[in-house]
Amino acid sequence: MPKYYSTRQAAAKVGVHFLTLHRYLQDGKIKPKGIPLPGGKNLWQWTDADIAKAKSLKLPKGRPRKSKD
Repeated sequence: MPKYYSTRQAAAKVGVHFLTLHRYLQDGKIKPKGIPLPGGKNLWQWTDADIAKAKSLKLPKGRPRKSKD
């Protein structure tokens, strides 16, 4: 049985802010298991595989981000 992590726990394991994981979700880059909550929200459950995927999306330190021109 896989172990599940909250978004904050997953973010700590990836080494990013939890809002970064939310951005990955919004961009469709990653899709952990979600439990629907009232109001159309989801409680995301992150597995070790999801965390590994998120780590692969993480920008290396010192790499400039794209500008939003």
